[in-house]
Amino acid sequence: MKKINMVQYGCGKMSAYTMRYALEKGVKIVGAFDINPSIIGKDISQIIGSEKKLNVKVDNAENFESFLKTHLVDIVIVTTTSVFAENYPIYEMCAKYGVNAISTCEEAFYAQNSNPKLAKKLDKLAKETGCTICGSGYQDVFWGNLISVLAGATHKITKIKGKSSYNVEDYGISLAKVHGAGLDEKTFEKEIASADNISQEERQKLINQGNFAPSYMWNVNGWLCSKLGLHVTEQTQKCIPQIAKRNINSSTLGMTIKKGDCTGMSAVVTTKTKEGIIIESECIGKVYDKDEFDCNDWTIEGEPSTRVVIERPSTVELTCATVVNRITEVLCAEPGYTTTDKMCENFYKAQNLDKYVEFVDCECDGHCDGECQGHCH
Repeated sequence: MKKINMVQYGCGKMSAYTMRYALEKGVKIVGAFDINPSIIGKDISQIIGSEKKLNVKVDNAENFESFLKTHLVDIVIVTTTSVFAENYPIYEMCAKYGVNAISTCEEAFYAQNSNPKLAKKLDKLAKETGCTICGSGYQDVFWGNLISVLAGATHKITKIKGKSSYNVEDYGISLAKVHGAGLDEKTFEKEIASADNISQEERQKLINQGNFAPSYMWNVNGWLCSKLGLHVTEQTQKCIPQIAKRNINSSTLGMTIKKGDCTGMSAVVTTKTKEGIIIESECIGKVYDKDEFDCNDWTIEGEPSTRVVIERPSTVELTCATVVNRITEVLCAEPGYTTTDKMCENFYKAQNLDKYVEFVDCECDGHCDGECQGHCH
């Protein structure tokens, strides 16, 4: 089996891990692209911290399409912004040339319930050209498949309640701004929170138009409902500012967040379903004070009730490892904008990734009888 040819799109903080992890799993990086003039022209070895020059320089994103036209690319890893519409031109370009893509974009995890118009458009194009586009990352395992596996050990579920926190300093300026970090409370209310002070009808109108701004858990709740076979009857979200108790320096924002201003936000999404199960999930993204740390805390209430708490998860590394491990599932998945709820659970790849794509012709559709050793979709 030949090596998997990969392109990295977005060469900021996350790419330092995705590129290194991919290389260490036998993937061949054939190109890298960014819009930042300070990064363009650098050998990717400088980004991943390798002493050995890798002879792949970061190119201007303007040249991405011409590269896809002239090079054999199996998959593109996209680590840019969190908004599906902002990334859509990248996904569309990949789909246009029949190139698979996987993104850390949180909304891309399940954009069907936040931007169905673009999701359907992308799905149609990717099916026509025979490639797969999807979103993955930390939420794929820790907010998605972990919960669905626990649900499989439960007789009756009444409520699923989750809370996860992360330091926006670790992800770059785009994510920090989306969370309202650095804003005063008045500006936060105007630019962030006010968007959710609307009726369900008004929200659905925004969704249909592609103008809705979902919090990360909005798409996670949609993913969970799809995975568990639940039918949504109502879904709401509320964004609450997180206030600095003292002055906090943010290297990502390049500023000091003053006491009383916003370090970020908590977003609570509540989903009601036809089956009577309620999913209430909260993500807290902010610039951490010195005594704060990441945490992932989920409870399935029912018979029996189960709680799982993961303290101090290495969220950035887990995000990137999940994406790299997902490469093989994307290469073997059904064409289209195919979200990971339609793929098998992510699993550890002990060997080079090319060893796991030899089962591409398996037709078990994720319900494997053992013939393909579970390494298929």
